[in-house]
Amino acid sequence: MRHTTEHDPAPDRPADFLEFAAGRGPHLVRTAFLLTGGDAHLAEDLAQETLGRMFARWRTVSRLANPAGYAQTTLVNTFLTHKRRQSSGEHVTDTFSETPVSDADPLLRLTLLRALAQLPPQDRAVLVLRFWEDRSVEETAAALKLRAGAVRTRSGRALERLRSVLGTELAELATK
Repeated sequence: MRHTTEHDPAPDRPADFLEFAAGRGPHLVRTAFLLTGGDAHLAEDLAQETLGRMFARWRTVSRLANPAGYAQTTLVNTFLTHKRRQSSGEHVTDTFSETPVSDADPLLRLTLLRALAQLPPQDRAVLVLRFWEDRSVEETAAALKLRAGAVRTRSGRALERLRSVLGTELAELATK
C-alpha cells in the first residue's frame, strides 16, 4: 500500500493524469493517424476518447505497471469499436489537415497511408502495433485479444496485401 504525503502526491490526482495525457497524447494521435489510414480528425477523436476512458479509470490505471501500454491497447480497441459501429455516411478522402509536411517525400507518405486505408481495420491494427509500435507478436496478440498464431498469419497476409497495393502505386510514383 502506498502512503502519501504533501510532497508525494497520490497517483489518482488529476494533475498526474494531466501530466500523463500531455506526455502520451501526441503519441496516441500519431498511432491513431496510422490506424485510421490518415484521417487526422478521426485520429484526434480516437485519442481524445481513449484519454477520456483512461481518466474515468485513472485510479486503477495509474497503479498499473505500464499505463502507456494500457493506453495503446485502449486506443486500438476504441478504433476497432469505431470501425464496427461505423454506419454513418462519412467517407474517407485523400484530403488531410492543413499541417505542413516535413517528410522528404510526401507522395510516398500519402501512398503508404492510402495503402494502409485499403486494409481491413484488424489487419491495419496488427501492422501498426507490430511494425510502428514495434510490439512483439505476444504483446500484439494480447492487445487485440487474438492468439499469437493469428497475429502471425494476419500480419503476413496484411503485409502481402500492402505489398501488392504498394507495388502498383510505387511504380506509378517512380514514373512521375
